[in-house]
Amino acid sequence: MNLTEAQKKSLRGMAHPLKPIVMVADSGASEGVIKELDQALGHHELLKVRIRVGDRAARDELIQQLCRETRATLIQRVGNVATLFRRNPEKPRVKLPS
Repeated sequence: MNLTEAQKKSLRGMAHPLKPIVMVADSGASEGVIKELDQALGHHELLKVRIRVGDRAARDELIQQLCRETRATLIQRVGNVATLFRRNPEKPRVKLPS
């Protein structure tokens, strides 16, 4: 999904008070983690994921893998926490600015 900078900024503001819903540890992006993240994105649309793996490069690679496999968009990454967004076409919950 292609988002404008204004839309990303709005989503960052909405995500600020959120707590991480999904946590990924040393086992990485297992099938169970992908399934759980996919379900959470379908329900919430906007969420945070805490990633506890090695160094920054490993975290970035894991975040890209999660985004690819769930068709989500990375809104931002701050330290060990990534904010992801995926629009639910049937029941959109998050209102994006035009």
